[in-house]
Amino acid sequence: MLWVLAVHIIAVISWMAGLLYLPRLFVYHAMSQEVAVREQLKVMEHKLFFYIMNPAALVSCLSGFWLMVDYLAWPSAQSGWLLAKLLLVLLLVIYHILCGWHLFQFKADRNQRSHRYYRWFNEVPTLLMIGIVILAVVKPF
Repeated sequence: MLWVLAVHIIAVISWMAGLLYLPRLFVYHAMSQEVAVREQLKVMEHKLFFYIMNPAALVSCLSGFWLMVDYLAWPSAQSGWLLAKLLLVLLLVIYHILCGWHLFQFKADRNQRSHRYYRWFNEVPTLLMIGIVILAVVKPF
């Protein structure tokens, strides 16, 4: 089970790196006036989302589910913190999907949001990550 935990941690780190970096690219994309820069950002955003973030999210969710099933088999398992963590993970998955929607808006040159929006948007995964880590480590309830 320690191998599954190691894979889970590696996948989550990779996923979070993408969730923190992609909105920063959106900030630069929304600010850019140069066609060549915008086209380069489209390539970077696409590769980050499809080649790093999606696989990392999938491995994170699958390994997390495996760990959860194993954890729930223990007689001492208390699921209050786990349910709260799963809710935050669900919000992180929704955020990931929203990142994909924004990516397609940029790809089609239909972005209507300002760089200020993406600066605030970029803070969401950090707040979710803090909550998830506290719940997983401290298990407050």
